[in-house]
Amino acid sequence: MNTSLARTCSALGLAGLLVACGGGGGGATPVASPGAPAPAPAPPPTAGPPVATAQPVQLDAPWGLAQLPDGSWLVTQRTGGLVRVSADFTSRQAVSGAPAVDTAGQGGLLDVALDPDFDSSPYVYLSYSEPGSGSEAGRSGTAVARAQLVGNALQGLTVIFRQAPKVSGSGHYGSRLVFGRDKTLFITLGERQQGSPAQDLTQTLGKVVRLQRDGSLPTGNPALAAGARPGLWSWGHRNPQGAALHPVTGELWVGEHGPQGGDEINIARAGANYGWPLVSYGCNYGDPVGDACRIGGGTHAPRFVEPLTTWTPTSVAPSGMAFYTGALIPQWQGQLFVGSLAGQALWRLTLSGDTVVAKEALFANLGQRIRDVKQARDGALVFVTDSGRLYRVAPS
Repeated sequence: MNTSLARTCSALGLAGLLVACGGGGGGATPVASPGAPAPAPAPPPTAGPPVATAQPVQLDAPWGLAQLPDGSWLVTQRTGGLVRVSADFTSRQAVSGAPAVDTAGQGGLLDVALDPDFDSSPYVYLSYSEPGSGSEAGRSGTAVARAQLVGNALQGLTVIFRQAPKVSGSGHYGSRLVFGRDKTLFITLGERQQGSPAQDLTQTLGKVVRLQRDGSLPTGNPALAAGARPGLWSWGHRNPQGAALHPVTGELWVGEHGPQGGDEINIARAGANYGWPLVSYGCNYGDPVGDACRIGGGTHAPRFVEPLTTWTPTSVAPSGMAFYTGALIPQWQGQLFVGSLAGQALWRLTLSGDTVVAKEALFANLGQRIRDVKQARDGALVFVTDSGRLYRVAPS
């Protein structure tokens, strides 16, 4: 029996085992004895294990996903275009009105999120690498803008946040957008490959910020030292390219790139410091890989927050994240899914409360850099890859 079938048989239990897995005399149809009651009909076939099916639509370096109420999808393309993909994934239409972006390196049009009250207030939020002007010409920084979606056009685009300061270079924008239960907006921000600014509270590099939907400051942000930049929620982050709200606790979980190894999953809590660049379970680039080269010794506690889990000694470059809460794949309920770029897989993290008890790389056979993953309204998982492919994950 192959491994996949064995797992299915284990899930079915004894009764299903006899019908679906070849038990009871090699699968021959039983014949009733004269006068005996007719045998009960065979149960319906059980759905097979989840598979990832490539969809017809082709995209250009997709980065973020958000499903609209009609079932269609907004997809950001790092090269600057926002598109609307039909619910059946067979066609795409351009959406006008997206902001101008700096597409150098890791930059471009990045994440997308819908307003929590989208049905009555159809705002779309976009994060992107904003080119500098004037005294900041030649530099860039993560920015967030919002606009109302009218048909296939964004109208009234307004910038509600700008990372400060803009810097040279073209990496580590971070840039995931997640709404909390109170409808405030979390923005994850990379340290732009600068390192030390992640510990500087006068800057927003290497931070998570929390704002109102119009960019103003909410109540409930942590009280930090005098001179701290308004809006800061947590700091000491390197390049948090994944974020998702826990469906039970409502806390923000983030995934961030380590250097050479040391990728992390953390819960971003108010006023917490996650240690970069002072500690990491990864090593500086060029160092021989091993425990001895871990930055700051690796261990975060007690000065900094320990990650929930790490990837060592090799980085997988975690990207978009989603908790699974659907009924379509019941065996995955409550688990965390994390795309990965260097790792070229969709990671399934089994949780017990806040503890990661197991990690499994799924769909590595695709050979794709998985950029973002979301749960669809019908309970499927949908993910996009850097090569422009879109996949739907559902039982076979």
